[in-house]
Amino acid sequence: MEPIKVLTKNVDKPNSAAIDTYIAGGGYESLKKALKSTPDEIVQLVKDSEMRGRGGAGFPTGMKWGFLPKDSPMPRYLLCNADESEPGTFKDRVIIEKDPHLLIEGMIISAYAIKSCPMSYIYIRGEFYKGAMILVKALEEARAKGFLGKNILGSGFDLDITVHRGAGAYICGEEMGLIESIEGHRGQPRVKPPFPAVVGVFGSPTIVNNVETLSCVPLIVEHGAEWFKSFGQPKNTGPKLYCVSGHVKKPGVYEFPMGVNLKELIYEHCGGITDDLPLKAVIPGGGSAPMLTPDEIDLPMNFDALMKAGTMFGSAGIIVMNSSTCIVDATWRMSKFFAHESCGQCTPCREGTNWMETILDRIERGGGRPQDADLLFDMTDNIGGKSLCALGDAACGPVASAVKKFRDEFMYHIEHKSCLPGTKRYRRLDMPVGAH
Repeated sequence: MEPIKVLTKNVDKPNSAAIDTYIAGGGYESLKKALKSTPDEIVQLVKDSEMRGRGGAGFPTGMKWGFLPKDSPMPRYLLCNADESEPGTFKDRVIIEKDPHLLIEGMIISAYAIKSCPMSYIYIRGEFYKGAMILVKALEEARAKGFLGKNILGSGFDLDITVHRGAGAYICGEEMGLIESIEGHRGQPRVKPPFPAVVGVFGSPTIVNNVETLSCVPLIVEHGAEWFKSFGQPKNTGPKLYCVSGHVKKPGVYEFPMGVNLKELIYEHCGGITDDLPLKAVIPGGGSAPMLTPDEIDLPMNFDALMKAGTMFGSAGIIVMNSSTCIVDATWRMSKFFAHESCGQCTPCREGTNWMETILDRIERGGGRPQDADLLFDMTDNIGGKSLCALGDAACGPVASAVKKFRDEFMYHIEHKSCLPGTKRYRRLDMPVGAH
């Protein structure tokens, strides 16, 4: 499969973030076209495209928009999730920094489609200072050109967009945590139901969509649903950005039709494995996705194929590990991240993630016990599906898959009190066992 330039068609242009560059390439023509249609027609067009959300869950976007109550007197809000906090994921920041007006145009069209939406927010993680400043400037340009504000392009539609910077908490990438943060509260998930489409930000019906998802909307309006479906396979449609990092010779963001073969992506487009070492494991959908072994990667990168393989597509953040990787150390690193980022609101996640990290830390330092591998596996079963939000499941994915698929390496650590020969850890071990 050959790479494409659809979502990324503008990113290599000089001064690509400027509105004049965007307009010269046909930008905001989709908005003009959309404003000549009814909001219901735009919603149906997105439904017909079969686009699924690019943030991780993969829920059909048009269907999500259709969940908004039709009889609520409250205003509606569109929130753009630009938190991008999943380990191994860096695709949204390419759009934000290199082609912000694609995102802004997508947000304006989407806000028009969901009706009665006077204000929209871009929630961006605090570390993305550069991206936030680019977005602020781009919004000022859009207002100056009449694409934002009162009576946009004479259509009678009013909208403004505000950039809301977070403080860098992983949990604020979860839609309810994001909503709480925008309201000025501590970023903690709410109990669902009610879902955001019914009771969201400021108690109003709310749609939360990812950067890449919203950036696809102008393309669908411009070219039509059938064109969008010509990329990928049924129920896994459209162009897609893939982030590849780790032990590959050419890491980066790649654009393909949805469903590029994972093995082909790693070995052909990314140049293969660094130092020409054997491949050991691949995390296909960001840090929370269960690992795949080398004999499991000959499959299409889409939602359904990866779910069938026992992992998930997630954010399409592909992390490649060669044979020099100590799987116990890599799993500990992921576990430490999730333990640190747990908001502490629910017991299974608050206690379980820290306990898992402590056990992994103990195994890696040579203090592991024969029963620890089984204990870790049992713990994932008691955390997954029992936490308030998906962070508990996210923390369990890498641990459960590592113990299941690399059990021999865990047992080697426990029995020999050292890493497997030929592997190496990437941290110092001069702190006491269990230290954070």
